[in-house]
Amino acid sequence: MEKENMKEFIRGIVSLLYKCFGHYSWVGIYLLRDNELRLGPWKGKAPTQHTVIPLGKAICGIAATTGKTEIIDEVRSDDRYLACFPETRSEIVVPIKKEGRVIGEIDIDSEKAFAFQKDDRRFLEALANFLSDILDAS
Repeated sequence: MEKENMKEFIRGIVSLLYKCFGHYSWVGIYLLRDNELRLGPWKGKAPTQHTVIPLGKAICGIAATTGKTEIIDEVRSDDRYLACFPETRSEIVVPIKKEGRVIGEIDIDSEKAFAFQKDDRRFLEALANFLSDILDAS
């Protein structure tokens, strides 16, 4: 698959996640470059002002550092949360790893508290595994 086709394919996945899951209010893919997370394709009501996130900062940066999925049931009670939208109540961040190293992550917000369940986690971790091959090749 050519590089431009890969980018379009990933944009399509982001768009499908946003459209098909009613409790997903914002969906984005961050890519790890030069020890920073940089926003790639996203879909939501509005863009985020946080297009670059340092490793270890906020929930996204921590998930990228630890390589572990982070589910925040109520963002207002978590000091690590980097506020993007006032309506956001919960967030899931799933690292995308290739051969054990983080190369990006899936970041999803919801306007519902406690929105992300085990099924969301399993599905998104499987998707992250699938995306790792595509992103690593791009």
